[in-house]
Amino acid sequence: MELRMELLLLIPMVVALVSIFFWLGWKLNSKMGKRSVAAADEKVKQIISEAQKEATNTKREKLLEVKDEWYKKKMEFDTEVNQKRQKYSNLEKQLTTREENIEKKFDMVIKKERENKFVEKEILSAKSNIEIKLADARRLENEQNIKLEKISGLTSEEAKKMLIENMVSQAKIDGAQLIKEVHDQAKIDAKREAQKIIVQAIQRSAADHSIETTVSVVQIQNDEMKGRIIGKEGRNIRAFESATGVDVIVDDTPEAVILSSFDQFRREIARISLERLITDGRIHPARIEEIVIKVREELEEEILHEGENVILQLGLHNMQRELIKHIGKMRYRSSYGQNLLQHSIEVAYLTGNMAAELGLDINLAKRAGLLHDVGKTVDKEMEGPHALIGYELTKKYKEHPIVVNAVGSHHEDIEMEHPIATLVQASDAISGARPGARREPLEGYVKRLETLEALATSFEGVAKTYAIQAGREIRVVVEHDKIDDVSADKLAQDIAQKIESEMEYPGQIKVTVIREVRKISYAR
Repeated sequence: MELRMELLLLIPMVVALVSIFFWLGWKLNSKMGKRSVAAADEKVKQIISEAQKEATNTKREKLLEVKDEWYKKKMEFDTEVNQKRQKYSNLEKQLTTREENIEKKFDMVIKKERENKFVEKEILSAKSNIEIKLADARRLENEQNIKLEKISGLTSEEAKKMLIENMVSQAKIDGAQLIKEVHDQAKIDAKREAQKIIVQAIQRSAADHSIETTVSVVQIQNDEMKGRIIGKEGRNIRAFESATGVDVIVDDTPEAVILSSFDQFRREIARISLERLITDGRIHPARIEEIVIKVREELEEEILHEGENVILQLGLHNMQRELIKHIGKMRYRSSYGQNLLQHSIEVAYLTGNMAAELGLDINLAKRAGLLHDVGKTVDKEMEGPHALIGYELTKKYKEHPIVVNAVGSHHEDIEMEHPIATLVQASDAISGARPGARREPLEGYVKRLETLEALATSFEGVAKTYAIQAGREIRVVVEHDKIDDVSADKLAQDIAQKIESEMEYPGQIKVTVIREVRKISYAR
């Protein structure tokens, strides 16, 4: 019971204490809340104040920026307005000036009209006077014609016809004489000028000429090396000939081996290869093939360098690489014993010099002269005249049309389209016709002389013919009773034309017709 009573007393006390503590807590919390709210209000007011200040500053800055931008736009607008005002002012001045000029011209036109009217009146007056005088002149002319008809016994139409016939006849005679004089003078001037140009071109581009052979000689230290070159059962020499395409002649010539081929490029490859093999000492088919391939590659590079040097020497440019290689190949080609590269360089100089004298394009002339025989460097898989092969080759590598035509037409395989083509043909003939420049086989030389004499003998009235000066001149002796002096001149021209149409020859051939009358008597 006592315990229960204590518990009953304790519970109200605990409840009272809890209530007291709750009330104290609530009071304390209320005071702190009021303080926090006040602080928060104060902070909000401070933030709003700072925001208002910042907004004021931002507004002030934006206003300043707007004012600056407005000022710049205003300045630009003022500048543009001033420029337009100045432009309009200038236009106004120009219009004012034009108006003044138009007014002056208008005054001048009015003045001219007045003067023209005055002149027109004078002309009408003069015209009427002239008509009066013309009528008087016609009347007098009729009177004179009637008197002349009575005196001469001819009508006016008959006299007029006779006078016209006499004038036409005299005009024909004078015209023929004048044409003859002009023609003769033109021939003299043209010949003199052509000789001058050609001589100057030859003198300015004189070049050395080399006579190429068909064999090369390789020196060896002793005759024992010949056996090593031949090899066991001839395998080395067969391998060498197969690799180079050159005939190797090992004979009794002491300390020498002869290489024979009409292709100079192959012969040069064989010569260098054989010299290297002899120096190296290792001579067997595999080594031979290796050396020949290496030498061929080196010579291919040398050919390119040779072509580039020629291009630089002549002052040319912008040429295809493959075409430059063909120019380099000319070094190992020959025409009638004349080195093709030296011949082409000389033709280039001759053509360029003559083009300079005639006022033509010098670079195109040199280019055409250098490339005129490029068709001779093409291997034999292409058939046809070398001029047409060169024509296709230069056309393929996009050379100038004038150059292409000159290359194709220098032997008249196609029609010449430009004076440079004619210059190339002339330069080619000059270079080939120079004494010692070219050689030809003895049989061909003798046959050409025989053909020349037979051709001249085929004309009626020819008694004897003599080919002299290595075929550069043909002298024709005619029968004096069948060929007179006038016919002799025509015979010389006919023989020259037949030689041009039926024969091929370098340079030119002079035709001399000799007609003489011999009277013989004896003093006894």
